[in-house]
Amino acid sequence: MTEQDQKQLGKTLWNIADQLRGAMNADDFRDYMLSFLFLGYLSDNYELAARKELGSDYPELANGEERPPLAVWYEENPNDVAEFEKQMRRKVHYVIKHEYLWGSVVRLAKTQNDELLNTLQKGFKYIEEESFQSNFQGLFSEINLASDKLGRKYADRNAKLCSIISEIARGMALFSTDTDALGNAYEYLIGQFAAGSGKKAGEFYTPQQISSTLSAIVTLDSQEPKTGKRNKLDSVFDFACGSGSLLLNVRHRMKKAGGTIGKIFGMEKNITTYNLARMNMLLHGVKDTEFEIYHGDTLTNDWDFLRETNPAKKPKFDAIVANPPFSYRWEPGEAMSEDMRFKNHGVAPKSAADFAFLLHGLHYLKDDGVMAIILPHGVLFRGGGEERIRRKLLDDGHIDTVIGLPANLFYSTGIPVCILVLKKCKKPDDVLFINAAEHFEKGKRQNQLRPEHIDRIIDTYQHRKEAARYSRRVSMKEIAQNDFNLNISRYVSTAVAGEEVDLKAVHRHLVDIEQEIVKAKERHNAFRKELGLPLLP
Repeated sequence: MTEQDQKQLGKTLWNIADQLRGAMNADDFRDYMLSFLFLGYLSDNYELAARKELGSDYPELANGEERPPLAVWYEENPNDVAEFEKQMRRKVHYVIKHEYLWGSVVRLAKTQNDELLNTLQKGFKYIEEESFQSNFQGLFSEINLASDKLGRKYADRNAKLCSIISEIARGMALFSTDTDALGNAYEYLIGQFAAGSGKKAGEFYTPQQISSTLSAIVTLDSQEPKTGKRNKLDSVFDFACGSGSLLLNVRHRMKKAGGTIGKIFGMEKNITTYNLARMNMLLHGVKDTEFEIYHGDTLTNDWDFLRETNPAKKPKFDAIVANPPFSYRWEPGEAMSEDMRFKNHGVAPKSAADFAFLLHGLHYLKDDGVMAIILPHGVLFRGGGEERIRRKLLDDGHIDTVIGLPANLFYSTGIPVCILVLKKCKKPDDVLFINAAEHFEKGKRQNQLRPEHIDRIIDTYQHRKEAARYSRRVSMKEIAQNDFNLNISRYVSTAVAGEEVDLKAVHRHLVDIEQEIVKAKERHNAFRKELGLPLLP
């Protein structure tokens, strides 16, 4: 499927969602829509692998047969099911019973079967508890199939679900879909729902243009000028992962460049978003053994995996990316001053947890790792406790690059933001400032970073280039002279300098003008004298 077709599939499904949700708000309907798309993906991927596994034994159905071929095989070969599913777990890492396949569910929907709702409930529970080697408990917890928003009675809810699923199936049938296309359609729908969610979108979605910028930064290795790229990342972590788009972008970029990537780790506090992230991973072909998303609070650090006390086992990551909540109010408590994450640099103030998120990530970064985090501009210049943290980070040589982005890139806020790139052991004794605030394409609702804008940021970062009104390497001495203030415009102004004025030339020009005035007055008085008129002074 072409990129244009993939985008059109996403648009078709979005139009269906917009028409079908009725009185239900977009955030609620999102969970139904994306869950059904997820089921469609799992089913298509499973049936494709089953066709390869069964070969000539895969049923070729007669015209008019609406059951999925795999459902027919299950019914005709009960004695072979156990061995078949054992092979499928080995090859695709999961199993779906034939009655829960998307094709079987669609068949129930089209025939208005009263068992559709019950089948969905059983199917979702089966996927959560039995399909995968990993337990995905609560994966569909936000999809309330008993909700009054679907209907007050079982029959009404069942009928509504029949309508929704039939329409989604009709939209998907317009395209020759593949598993990649469904993954991309899922991302497209997340973006569309985010656009309609306003400020709430910040809870689960990082715009693709920003996600692409961060993922490019952490997959580059500026210490290797020959290739300029990492060819392996053993581990990647996003401690505020939302729907997982940042992590998936890192994975995609590594794969596209021919590199390899190990395990993906994410952490997310919001339960709905946490489930979106887990679905998103599986939808994009990340096996359940290749990622781990934890539902918990980053600031209190309640993931036992991260709180390992044995230094030899304490997790450290090659790359960390994050788009945490901006200036989030928190209650650090007195014990936080002894927390190993903050002990060396200090505790962020209650009014803004920006540096708390940053220090959390830095604590788990490998010595040769790279971290890229999106933060509001206030972290660059605010005083008090934040100034002390910023000074210590600079003294320790952890801040590598500061990148200023244009305003109005996010659905959730119009403020301009910056990207801080941090390293444990950076070599240059300076900080690279990139002022990309005026390099964007203006949009109706949000501004856009075009590919050429992103490419320039990445090229400048990778080669630490300097360019007038765009980028500059600033020595630590100069930063110290500015009281460790990192306000980007202080070091890289985008103002166009006025032309230099040659004062001597201007003076000569004025003298010449005065002389011309004297001569003109003399000629004028000569004429007046001839006419017998009084002379002008």
